[in-house]
Amino acid sequence: MKTLLILEDNPDRSAQFRAAIKELGEEWSIQIWPDAPSMIAQCEQYFENAHLISLDHDLNPQPGVTTDPKSGLEVAKFLTSHLPICPVIIHSSNTDASWSMHNEFRFAGWSAERVGPIGEDWILKLWLPKVRQAIANWHGPALFRKQSDHDQRIQRTLVSLEGLAIGDAVGEMLAYRHRDAPETISGGLASGPWFRTDDSEMAISIFEILNLYGHIHQDALARRFAWRFNCDPERGYGKMTRIQLREINAGAKWREMAATAFGGQGSMGNGGAMRIPPLGAYFADNFTRARDEAKLSCEVTHTHPEGIAGAIATAIAAASAWQLRGEKPENRVRALFDAVMQFTPESKVRRGISLASQIPPEIPIEDVAKALGNGSLVLASDTVPYAIWCAAHNLDNYADAISTAISGGGDCDTNAAIVGGIVACFVGQEGIPADWRNQRERFPFEK
Repeated sequence: MKTLLILEDNPDRSAQFRAAIKELGEEWSIQIWPDAPSMIAQCEQYFENAHLISLDHDLNPQPGVTTDPKSGLEVAKFLTSHLPICPVIIHSSNTDASWSMHNEFRFAGWSAERVGPIGEDWILKLWLPKVRQAIANWHGPALFRKQSDHDQRIQRTLVSLEGLAIGDAVGEMLAYRHRDAPETISGGLASGPWFRTDDSEMAISIFEILNLYGHIHQDALARRFAWRFNCDPERGYGKMTRIQLREINAGAKWREMAATAFGGQGSMGNGGAMRIPPLGAYFADNFTRARDEAKLSCEVTHTHPEGIAGAIATAIAAASAWQLRGEKPENRVRALFDAVMQFTPESKVRRGISLASQIPPEIPIEDVAKALGNGSLVLASDTVPYAIWCAAHNLDNYADAISTAISGGGDCDTNAAIVGGIVACFVGQEGIPADWRNQRERFPFEK
């Protein structure tokens, strides 16, 4: 079914749009929203079949509705956080606003045309011919690769994202009193909302791209990272990441920004790993696919082999955690480390993981942190081995895993985010304390 997405607040016009779309044939359907917030909240679910979008600008509240309907420009800004999915027609009588919307689309690479609502039958005489022309000339990229079990994949991806976000928030709260983490956590944490950091923000972008396309499209992910940063830049983004995302928002190419970071060597930081567990959850049935997609995700900001190795290792750990749900307890740790070692390329990260696999669980966490690093250097090699050790030895207890990860100090929010995202793949949503889930900050896509 080919779908037309429309922003229109006038009921008479909406009826005329519905009548006009019948002229295109039975294979066409139509979705109309009377206000910008509802279209922004719901339109993504129709993207895969969207063949044209038509937007008004000036909107009035519907009868009995007191909330602000916003404007078509708000929708345009939201749409252009995505890659172009179909042509756009702007059917507003507000000339200045129409050109502002047109520029948003033009600068983002979308195909957009304007139609002035002139005369009573303009929808049939002016708008419909423009629709026919637009859909005839559009040859969009093949963005969507969702598998038949996409919904099930997204369900476990969301569980990993939630585990990551809670770990991120708790780690941030206890970063400056990490030694007291076990007592603080067992005694009860402060009431929420527990705010997430950049770790979760970037993981949300990965979740959204996987939900939309079923795979990592690097251009789409870079655009999403930059858009989300622009919406809320005060989430604790690192200096280099801030530079990269600001430049991308200003029109720079992400490949050049990632490749020229840190004097041209690319970033070897832990940022590629901190956001990746949900991706491991999505591709949990296929280690090879998880490795390849993790590399694609990481390269958008981290091109150094160490940064990529850290992302791959973490994604495989998350995928392995999901696969090990039915495994006997005595086999889990070894199986998880074996999977990670098999798919992680030769690197300091891999050598650190090899060392981590030999450290027994009874070793004090301070000594584990000294041996492996605890993220204090904000490097993948200084973070990922430690995080995987914490996850592997606490795979069946989410709260203990988070407590252990934080107790070692260092980059507490990132360590706990990685561990939380991995362990959630094993314990499932029901294994995350219910009161913790209630305290976390809501995700932007949640109602």
